[in-house]
Amino acid sequence: MILALSYVGWSGITGFLQPRFLPTSKNEDTNDEDEDEVERIVDGDLSAVKAGTFEPCKLVFVRTNLKLTSGKIAAQCGHATLACYKALIKVNPQLVRHWERTGQAKIALKGTSEEQLLELEAIAKSLNLCARSIQDQGLTQVEEGTRTVLGIGPAPVNMIDEVTGKLRLL
Repeated sequence: MILALSYVGWSGITGFLQPRFLPTSKNEDTNDEDEDEVERIVDGDLSAVKAGTFEPCKLVFVRTNLKLTSGKIAAQCGHATLACYKALIKVNPQLVRHWERTGQAKIALKGTSEEQLLELEAIAKSLNLCARSIQDQGLTQVEEGTRTVLGIGPAPVNMIDEVTGKLRLL
């Protein structure tokens, strides 16, 4: 019983730690362009997936053919997770809150090409799932504009599996 209460307490706290509650600084003005770009991406009906008794998860597809360092992969996965979160919280906050309350499961999968990434993004969007591909700024390991990772969800595991069920874990 105590363990269950601790879990609920932690979930409640995590809701208050989201970046959207933090004050912004003047140095973050350059992020407005990124937010506008995220909003221009055409999605299906992101509000169509309902929160319920299912187990939701967040998926990150990583292009292993780019031979990114583990630190770069972590940063790109963070960008994808945040991009999906910011897009979905606006139109389907119940689904995001359900994902937060159920442990915020995340799965990382291996990918082989940009073509595969774009195909998976199109399939996810056709199923009304939130999908965001991340294009690198080109400051360190890859050329500017290289699509490095794809974030999908949060969404029910069975829907995520329809898109990525045959891929291997990273």
